[in-house]
This record gives sequence, structure tokens and C-alpha cells, in this order.
Amino acid sequence: MSTDPDAVPEIDDWNRLLEGRVAAVTGGGADGVGGAIAELFAAHGAIVEIAEIDGERGAATVEAVTAAGGSARTHEVDVRTESGVETFTSAVLDTHGRVDVLVNNVGDYRPLVRFHESTPESWEDMYRINLWHVYAVTQAFLTPMIEGGGGSIVNVHSVEGMRGFPGEPVYASMKAAVAHFTTSLAAGYGRKGIRANGIGVDLTQTRQVDYISGYEDHEDLWEAWAPVGRLGWPADQARTALFLASDLSSFITGHNIPVDGGTKAGGGWFFSPDAGRFVNRPKTL
Repeated sequence: MSTDPDAVPEIDDWNRLLEGRVAAVTGGGADGVGGAIAELFAAHGAIVEIAEIDGERGAATVEAVTAAGGSARTHEVDVRTESGVETFTSAVLDTHGRVDVLVNNVGDYRPLVRFHESTPESWEDMYRINLWHVYAVTQAFLTPMIEGGGGSIVNVHSVEGMRGFPGEPVYASMKAAVAHFTTSLAAGYGRKGIRANGIGVDLTQTRQVDYISGYEDHEDLWEAWAPVGRLGWPADQARTALFLASDLSSFITGHNIPVDGGTKAGGGWFFSPDAGRFVNRPKTL
């Protein structure tokens, strides 16, 4: 391994950071973090392959990418299943023979079952949608990525895996597992050319997690809710994923970055006596 400073990768085009690279994105449907990542990666020259359980949302992302002059293809699959993972990974590898970037983005806080009411069935659902597919998709792509000279893996999880989450400890523990899997993967495979980093999402407006509905005239409250003083958007997550996927972060691996507007640093969950529950967005100051 070189210790020559001239071996630092050069950035040929700051506007095309992923030129020609094959990027696989799970959960890449429109109006979500995965869709924003797919669109931004394509804008930077990546050939994007999307796994999406909702065919219409996957098609909408491809349409947006194509309209902008990029390259993307969607596969209507469920990566919570062995057959879905096999269909997706085989399609990507059969077409391109390699993958350079992998974004494991699928995840959900539902089914939301309080722990004292939870069951082994609800634990299994949480496991499949938040952790199992990360193992399965990563393993399927890892050897081809190594054989192709290496690549970058970005695992999208949650800030709830990086702090105590009173609402759903099973969900939080799955996200924490993804974060530690990311760190351990980086430590074990870095010498084979693999970089792995994670993104801990919070306060980001998507179809899945709606931070706007139910809060009329809420703009003045964001100063209390988030240190940066505003709501997050999928583009905020996508920009971080682009940095981690590209050579801009070539000396960064094994880290989990909270992309949360500062909520992990600045506080987190607070108990509201009036509501009788924990809240992360108090309505009164």
C-alpha cells in the first residue's frame, strides 16, 4: 500500500464525482431518501440500479433521472426476501459484471409496536426490513466489488441507532446493529478496497415520515426542535451519501455520520407530562 502523498486520488471533474460507476440503491423510489440519492448519483455520472418494492415509485425515479439526462433502471423487488435479493443482485451483475457503489437504504419504523406489546413476529418484521436485507444485499455484492477493485458501501440507518430511543427499542437496536455492522465491515474489508460508512437520519421529511402534517404554523418551532433551525429534506441525506460514495471521502471508512440537523448533539427525546409520552418536537417552549 502506497504512503506517497501523490497517491491521493485526484478529482477529475467536481461536477461528475461518480462518472461511469455502477451504483446499486435499495429503496430508491421517488419522494424518499433513496430516490434523492439515486437522482443525485445519476447527475454525477453514475449508472444507477434501483431496488424498489413500489413499482410506480421506482419508475418515477427513473423518469426523473432520464429527463435530466442520466442513466437508471428500476427493479420491482422486495429485498426483505431471499428471492428479491437474488433477483436484484443477479440483474445488476449480469448486466454490468460489477458494482462500484452500494447504498443500503431500505428501512422503516413500522410495524410500530411498543415493546411490552411486541411479539416474536413483530421482531422478525423489524429484523427483515431494517437489518436482514443489509446483510443479504451486502454479501451478494461484496465479492464482485472486491474482484472489481473495491468500492464504497453506504448504509442508511437512523440517529435512533446512535442514541437511546424510548419509543421502540427493537427498532433502535436494529439500527444500532446496522451502524456497528458498517464499522466492522470497514475494519475487516478495507485492505480489500472496500470502504463502508453509515448515515444516521433524523428530522427528514419523506412520504414515510411526515414531519409537517399536524403542525400548523410550525416554522417558528424549528429553532427549538433542531440546532440548525430547520426541517431536513431527502437532498440533505443524498449529498452526504454522494460524499461518502465518491473519492472525496477516499480516506474515510468505518464511520456513522448523524445527518440530523444536530439533534443527536443538541438533545434528543424529551418527556412531555402533558402528552404523557416522549416527544422530539415539543409544541411549546
